Amino acid sequence: MPIRILPAVGDADAIRSLTTLLSQLPDAEPVAPVVDSTQLIDTLARLAAESVDELPEVVVVHERIGPVPALELIREVALRFPAVGVILVTTDVSPGLFAAAMDSGARGLVGLPLSYEELGNRVQAVAQWSTGVRRHLGHGADVFSGVGGTVVTVSGAKGGVGATVTAIQLALAAQASGRATALIDMDLQTGDVGSFLDVQFRRSVVDLAAITDISPRVLADAVFRHDTGLALLLAPGDGERGEEVTDRAARQIVSAVRSRYEVVVVDCGAQLTGASAAAVEMADTALLLTTPDVVAVRAAKRTVRMWDRLQIRKAEETTVVVNRHTRGTEIQPPLIQRITGTALAGTAVPANFKELQSAVDAGRIHELDSKSVVKQALWALAGELGLVRVPEGAHRGGRPRGDRGSVSLRRRKE
Repeated sequence: MPIRILPAVGDADAIRSLTTLLSQLPDAEPVAPVVDSTQLIDTLARLAAESVDELPEVVVVHERIGPVPALELIREVALRFPAVGVILVTTDVSPGLFAAAMDSGARGLVGLPLSYEELGNRVQAVAQWSTGVRRHLGHGADVFSGVGGTVVTVSGAKGGVGATVTAIQLALAAQASGRATALIDMDLQTGDVGSFLDVQFRRSVVDLAAITDISPRVLADAVFRHDTGLALLLAPGDGERGEEVTDRAARQIVSAVRSRYEVVVVDCGAQLTGASAAAVEMADTALLLTTPDVVAVRAAKRTVRMWDRLQIRKAEETTVVVNRHTRGTEIQPPLIQRITGTALAGTAVPANFKELQSAVDAGRIHELDSKSVVKQALWALAGELGLVRVPEGAHRGGRPRGDRGSVSLRRRKE
């Protein structure tokens, strides 16, 4: 049986030397290499959505992969795709790095410059391990259909465009449909999820920032279980403590939460921090909220360009949601899409703050009337994004049953 090997290498010269050597290994079947961490996760997610059998047995990660550092990338692959064996290729073969790589979930380490014999032995061993794991789990497509929960980030083009209300309602819709759902407030300085949901809780996302191995028990201690059933991981009460949540900590936190919940909604606010950037980079779907006015649309365009420059997210992989939409406004959703160069959510959220005001003032946004056109639109958006579990025998927006909802809008374009 051929061994499918997926190289993840960012350097052109390293790609050539690695793929040449891999192609010479017995029974090896190297596939087209991926050049960055985002492309690797996207490729594995797409293959896993088809079938676990489509996943490669071995992924070879080069030390110079980016933008996510190699060890953090290995940790995410191990969490989301546990039957894929990962090999780290590195110039540092010290015991310290070996231990760190194993702790991150790697199944082996190969030193540079590459040796045919060493690489071949390691690939064979890791492939056998991967095959054994899959055999142990049986045919188990059901086991691997949950390779990690769906992560949706909600960012505001600027402050006050409705990102927090949107994030909360998306999470409530997913939870109400029967999916285990977590809501993370990653707006670390000014997060208001707790205020909108009438929650006072002393623990926050900061309590997980310094923990390198977040166990289920540690995560459970930091999470607040809301009356609606939502699991909440709140922003710190003291905004200055938000600086403790680095991009690395954010990746570990989001990875830990997605391994325990079917749907993870992250409120990233309107300010770009290392933590929010990491969440957006990891997301299956990244939403950018804007209102149909010149100031907000310009801010949306700036945000999209900044994400692209910083290699956080490409414009076509970002989905703009238009909030407070009215038919009479001059700026309509198709124009916003052309200006930003992004994907556009099919659902626009109508302008009707009057029906929101009492629920917002009471800090009880979860009690918003079901007849509210704003709530109906946001729950329809949740369905469009695949966050809502479809009743047996039903179809979601013309999409076939069997789609567990982890395929984002940008996946569908592929």
